[in-house]
Amino acid sequence: EINIKKGYRALDVGRSRAFALIDQLSAHEPVDWLCKVFDVTRSCYYAQRLRRRSPAVERLRLRRRVSELFSQSRSAAGSRSILSLMREDGEQIGRFKVRSLMRELDLVSKQPGSHAYKRATVERLDIPNTLNREFDVAAPNQVWCGDITYIWAQGKWHYLAVVLDLCTRRIVGWALSEKPDAELVIKALDMAYEQRGRPSDLLFHSDQGSQYASRLFRQRLWRYRMRQSMSRRGNCWDNAPMERVFRSLKTEWIPTVGYRTAQEAHRDISHYLMHRYNWIRPHQFNNGLAPAQAEKKLNVVSGIS
Repeated sequence: EINIKKGYRALDVGRSRAFALIDQLSAHEPVDWLCKVFDVTRSCYYAQRLRRRSPAVERLRLRRRVSELFSQSRSAAGSRSILSLMREDGEQIGRFKVRSLMRELDLVSKQPGSHAYKRATVERLDIPNTLNREFDVAAPNQVWCGDITYIWAQGKWHYLAVVLDLCTRRIVGWALSEKPDAELVIKALDMAYEQRGRPSDLLFHSDQGSQYASRLFRQRLWRYRMRQSMSRRGNCWDNAPMERVFRSLKTEWIPTVGYRTAQEAHRDISHYLMHRYNWIRPHQFNNGLAPAQAEKKLNVVSGIS
């Protein structure tokens, strides 16, 4: 009986040591693999980890993580976004708890005010509204959208053109310039065309801005073998996905006082569009997945390399 008790005690010590080593190595290696190496079940490891943490210490850790994710989003993320990011990290937590933690920390996400949209029904006859608000697209590189917005930098307005793939709402091209001319939208289109493997026979949709109706831009579409579609004049809902991108950019990321230099604006906007928006920020259209992650998952399912 004494030997049996000593054996159980030695087993407990061994498991405790294994759990401690897994804690140390989990920052660099997958927990599943470490559990197999130390011959412990994953559920047993997580159960003992929860037992070791007192409720006060655990809540303090969660508060710290919520505050960190909120700061990374520049005070823009709400409870849904923070919940998605925490679950990606393996946290077992619900939205009401996230909301409670945000309330304790006095964290309030930035929400845009209402916008009075102008409506009109006059169409451009030579470039019809072919898309007609059919925003659900089955595969990448079938429908792209484009639009222009303005950014305050270096004491004057700069202009941002963005190209969006409607399939997963992934940003595939963009350009920033001091002039809102045709060269700006052509530069954004060229970037998308090169980065996406030079696709053809796709539909490019935009509003009726003079840049997109210009001869230079239409010639570039013809060269790339792309068809053109335009929203009805004054009806921004016909290009709603692009309006949503600019809304997120301006309310979540761009400083309220603008940028000190054009270089700072270029660097910061590039980080948001091509990294945070595409790879990190949860998107409701993709059921909480970031656009690039959703496209990656779609490609794996469909067998696209």
